[in-house]
Amino acid sequence: MRLIVTALALWLATWIVGGIFLYGDSTLAKFFSLVLVALIFTLVNTFVKPIIMLVGCALYVLTLGLFGLVVNALMFWLTGWVSEQLSLGFHVDGFWSAFWGAIIVWLAMWIFDLLSPRKPQPAE
Repeated sequence: MRLIVTALALWLATWIVGGIFLYGDSTLAKFFSLVLVALIFTLVNTFVKPIIMLVGCALYVLTLGLFGLVVNALMFWLTGWVSEQLSLGFHVDGFWSAFWGAIIVWLAMWIFDLLSPRKPQPAE
């Protein structure tokens, strides 16, 4: 379910941000592209982002966490680059497009987390 929501958030970013493009012959092709891009985005954030956060730990402290916005933009940009290499029809045109796209995806995922039902926690 979360992968589909990520794909929808990526679609929202392509719709709002002028420098993020989704190419495809049909709506179904675009949907499958978005699902694959969402998978790549998840993998990049799972494996690459922690390494960059560890290396840039001092920058997080120095900028009071604002460096996280740059890291998120770079992860979004990397996702766009990998998607282009795999000919998935998803293109991110530069850092600022990646920056705003990452913010839109983050906001969409945050709203999804707020609206999704929570499992009750067992009493200790």
